[in-house]
Amino acid sequence: MATDAVFSEKIADAPEEFDYRPLNTSAVVSGVLALTSTTVFAVSDSLESALFLSFFALCAIIFGWASLKTMRANPGQFSGVGIAKLGIAWSIVCLLGGLSYAGYVRATEVPPGYERTSFTELRPDEVETRGNHTIPDEIAKLDGQKVFIKGYMRPGTHYSDGGASVSNGIARFLLVRDNQTCCFGDLANVKYFDQMAVACKGRLRTDYKQGLYRVGGTLRVFPENAHDMAHGPAYALEADYIQ
Repeated sequence: MATDAVFSEKIADAPEEFDYRPLNTSAVVSGVLALTSTTVFAVSDSLESALFLSFFALCAIIFGWASLKTMRANPGQFSGVGIAKLGIAWSIVCLLGGLSYAGYVRATEVPPGYERTSFTELRPDEVETRGNHTIPDEIAKLDGQKVFIKGYMRPGTHYSDGGASVSNGIARFLLVRDNQTCCFGDLANVKYFDQMAVACKGRLRTDYKQGLYRVGGTLRVFPENAHDMAHGPAYALEADYIQ
């Protein structure tokens, strides 16, 4: 009996470091989302993409705040305060830093004298489609005008002046809406409003890359080709600016 009493006293006097406190689930989620929100910096050259990915940073802040609130209401029951605080802090950095830089890029990327447009604007809406207006009115007005557009070079559509397929010194190429749905598979599956034929003017040339292109030049619109079975482009750009 005396031995049992001594053993019980030793257990009662055991260091608190042996007490197990589970990690708060919301704190873990906040940390994971905070790491994911780092991708905002990877796409900070596109405000649209940065805004989309900022969702992860906002969720990380919400989960982190919720976990801190839970842990304060139940002291000693959970661990993970540091993870939650770090997740909130890093998410704020990504949110403010990434969006600020993306906003700066958007505000300064269009050269003077060019009108910004996008592949989204090249696509007719439902009302225009029902009225058989395959070219949006606002885009038709830009025919012959200087425009600025962003997109990706489709692999296998870049050529030199002589028509040879090259990766450097490219004079002609097909600019497409994105590099995920447009640049893989059969070209026939790419809609006419998701592509633009680009021809470099003068001595302007470019090299192939997988990243985003910023292209400026004179827009040419061909309404007769505004359907998916056309043999020529509905939109063409005589480029005098490529970055």
